[in-house]
Amino acid sequence: MADFLPEPHFSHAQSPRIGVLLINLGTPKAPTSSALRPYLREFLSDRRVIEIPRLLWSVILNGFILTTRPAKSAKKYTSIWLPQGSPLAVHTQRQTEQLAQRFSATLPNVVVDYAMRYGQPAVETVIQRMRAAGVTQFLCVPLYPQYAASSSATALDAVFRTLMQLRSMPDVRTLRHFHDDAGYIAALAAKVQAHWAVQGRGDKLVMSFHGLPRRSLDLGDPYYCECHKTGRLLAEALGLTEDQYVVCFQSRFGRAAWLQPYTSEVLAALGRAGASIDVLCPGFVADCLETLEEIALEGKETFHLAGGQRFAYIPCLNDDAAWVDALADLCQRHLAGWETAATAPAELAARAERAKQRGAAQ
Repeated sequence: MADFLPEPHFSHAQSPRIGVLLINLGTPKAPTSSALRPYLREFLSDRRVIEIPRLLWSVILNGFILTTRPAKSAKKYTSIWLPQGSPLAVHTQRQTEQLAQRFSATLPNVVVDYAMRYGQPAVETVIQRMRAAGVTQFLCVPLYPQYAASSSATALDAVFRTLMQLRSMPDVRTLRHFHDDAGYIAALAAKVQAHWAVQGRGDKLVMSFHGLPRRSLDLGDPYYCECHKTGRLLAEALGLTEDQYVVCFQSRFGRAAWLQPYTSEVLAALGRAGASIDVLCPGFVADCLETLEEIALEGKETFHLAGGQRFAYIPCLNDDAAWVDALADLCQRHLAGWETAATAPAELAARAERAKQRGAAQ
């Protein structure tokens, strides 16, 4: 077995290209037990995701979880599956296509593609495909606004493992997080305001983020703090007072303490209080199982069973124009210094002329 992956064909006539690689969590191929089992095995075998001694976790995973959870998860996926496939895959592909269109006019040498940390298309496969297209500089963008070791870091782990197999190493940059990026916050605010304009406004805006074990915060993971900063900035952009919104955490698993308050408990309490609520998941840029099934379906049921009346789920950013524009701006700022080589000649000439005019004005 070779130590390194094969190198793509090289031609001196081929211009080097810049690659923007978007990375999302992943999804099974189909909403079936047989498709869920390998997907869950890969996901739950990641040491970034489950920080339990390997031997103990192997017994739990193989002896219990993988014998029961695939069937349960398949039912949940079935409830949100689209005709085109998994919502996460559909929305991520659309984001990729829209971002590529944004770059096509001024940065034609930029190649935009996406990969999934678990499942397909795999990070290694996509990196090799982009290298075959002439990419020699990569900007790797985990699509997680708030940094966590179990999401952003493991996505980049997959990138670095691939790089370790390459003979000719490309230039690489990574985007750690964008939880307080002005464009991202503005896109979220526009999403909420558009929803209010059509559906009306509830008494309270519930911002539900994916949960993590409390231990992650104690060990130094910045995720909890970044979620709260996103919540605060969004509330400020919407003109909300502290009693008009709440930040909470969903997807608790197991008996250990997780980040609090728990979304399920917040929804039940608001239901008992007879509140009218809107629910948003700012930690996800694309709708998926955790937003469409866990919040829009299960969360709504929890709220209504507790006595609540009006529950309105606000979809994720998905391929909203404001979000894709913000993502394009975010990427372009992180491509600074690289993009000159990929900029169209007409754009370079225009930049030179603008610089000349500024110099003459001074």
